[in-house]
Amino acid sequence: MKLSREVKTGILVVLGILAVIFGFSYLKSSSFFDDSSTFYAVYDNVGGLQSGTQVSINGLVVGNVTSIKFKDNKFQSIVTFKVNKGYGFTKNSLAEIYDTGIIGGKGIQIIPVFDDSPLAISGDTLNSAVKPGITDLVQEKLTPLQMKVEGAVTNADSLLMNVNDVLDARTKLELRQSIAGLNKLVTSFQVSANTLNDVLASNKKELDSSIKNVNTITENFAELSEELAKSDLAGTIKGLQGTVDNLNELLSKIERGEGSLGKLANDDEFYNNLSNASRELDLLLQDFRLNPKRYVNVSVFGKKQKDYEVPENDPAATKEN
Repeated sequence: MKLSREVKTGILVVLGILAVIFGFSYLKSSSFFDDSSTFYAVYDNVGGLQSGTQVSINGLVVGNVTSIKFKDNKFQSIVTFKVNKGYGFTKNSLAEIYDTGIIGGKGIQIIPVFDDSPLAISGDTLNSAVKPGITDLVQEKLTPLQMKVEGAVTNADSLLMNVNDVLDARTKLELRQSIAGLNKLVTSFQVSANTLNDVLASNKKELDSSIKNVNTITENFAELSEELAKSDLAGTIKGLQGTVDNLNELLSKIERGEGSLGKLANDDEFYNNLSNASRELDLLLQDFRLNPKRYVNVSVFGKKQKDYEVPENDPAATKEN
């Protein structure tokens, strides 16, 4: 069956129209026979989001963005996107713009919220959010650091200005002189160090001998310490401590007037009596030595004993008087 030219032309026109429709739908990233659900989200700044961008749930692509336009004169953007059938989530779910890669690119990820709210249906407007990208995070971290660096630079400039104000011509001259004096001092220390090295080098043998003597003394002291440790020095000290304690107790008794020594040390009458008795005994012995006839009478051959005559300056008489 032959088709007329008019029929062929009509068929070509219809096919062209279909091709245009399918092409336009493809460019808009939407299928002509699409039965997906349409949702909306409002953003203050879409950050470069474009039509045809993918929409995902937990990393799985479930749709794409179909259009982006301003909502009102406040320049809020309303984003229209489609989600394929079979993916259900509640009305309280979040449509978040995020970076799809390191070098750029934006996408929308739906963060499902599982609560008692009803499921979202086609035509609903979801809650919106924008996830900070790497650039935003870096800028957020670098901004405080930049402010600190700027403050440090400002302080450094102020410090340098103050230093320049302080370091006038006279101060600079004095500072140069101080540095020159310090250089001379360092040179003097170097000369002294060289001299000390020469002295040490020339007296090395004597120093070695002195060090050996010190080592010998140390060894002897170690041996002496070992001998003292073996000689029960602790026991000796303990015995000496006991003796000291006894002596302290004896002295305490004397101070309290206990015993003969205590009475002698604290009783004045006892001391005076003892002193008088000692003096009387001394006078008696002296009188016995000077006048033995007073105490001993010896008769030879029946001769009558002479009466005793008291000598002059008799100690006993002197005491009695």
